[in-house]
Amino acid sequence: MVSSVINVGPENNLSRYLQEIRKYPLLTPEEELSLSRLWRDKGDVKAAHQLVTSHLRLVAKIAMGYRGYGLPINELISEGNIGMMQAVKRFDPEKGFRLATYAMWWIRAAIQEYILHSWSLVKMGTTAAQKKLFFNLRRLKGQMQAIDDGDLKPEQVNKIATTLGVSEQDVVDMNRRMAAPDHSLNAPMRADQDSEWQDRLVDDHTNQEDVYAENEELSGRKALLSSAMGNLNERERRIFTERRLKDDPSTLEELAHEYGISRERVRQIEVRAFEKVQAAMKKEVQARREETAQNT
Repeated sequence: MVSSVINVGPENNLSRYLQEIRKYPLLTPEEELSLSRLWRDKGDVKAAHQLVTSHLRLVAKIAMGYRGYGLPINELISEGNIGMMQAVKRFDPEKGFRLATYAMWWIRAAIQEYILHSWSLVKMGTTAAQKKLFFNLRRLKGQMQAIDDGDLKPEQVNKIATTLGVSEQDVVDMNRRMAAPDHSLNAPMRADQDSEWQDRLVDDHTNQEDVYAENEELSGRKALLSSAMGNLNERERRIFTERRLKDDPSTLEELAHEYGISRERVRQIEVRAFEKVQAAMKKEVQARREETAQNT
């Protein structure tokens, strides 16, 4: 729509940009209504362009109010301009209010979303209450003259939490978060070194080779056990499985009732089955060792 005014450019071009946008005349209510209808009804791009450019000073003014978040003002203006374009696309001139009144909400929303996204790679301020806290904390701290005091006093935390309808812990966390913005892990540790901060991070996860070896060993054991259990009859396999292989094993009483035998008989079958499986697994392991020895 108006790509030429979206990107403000480098910071040192900001003064020139502000001078340029003053050249666009403000619209009278009648002109604004006429242009809005042309855009809405006929898709007149020139009309949309005029609507946007006539409000660029409004965008810049709103963006200036967000200078305290440590982001380049030219980027904030560019995001605000995008919000202005969205406002023009959705503006209904028949509602009876001016475009500026409607557009300021889109401009602020675009700038605020950009700030939230830029402030942290980890999501923050995702709820409406947290966003309200993020964008009002500095103002309330300024009223209390506590901008540079570090952690807030308990009474200050309580007052801010009550005013904004959030928990005191949310206030403490957000204040500390805003006092310590993100730092790149790719930043050098020292100016005269090539090493980066990420080089000092310790990975607590298990080595991938160890994980693979453990999985291979576990798979081998399962295959060996399955083969050994082939030496059991159906009842032995059932009792062995229920008593030795389950996290919540069946009781002797339950199995005795199922097979109509005594608890002692179930125990004997369990022991015999275990001995069979153990002997079969030892035999298989020995056979594999001998095979490996012959191959080498």
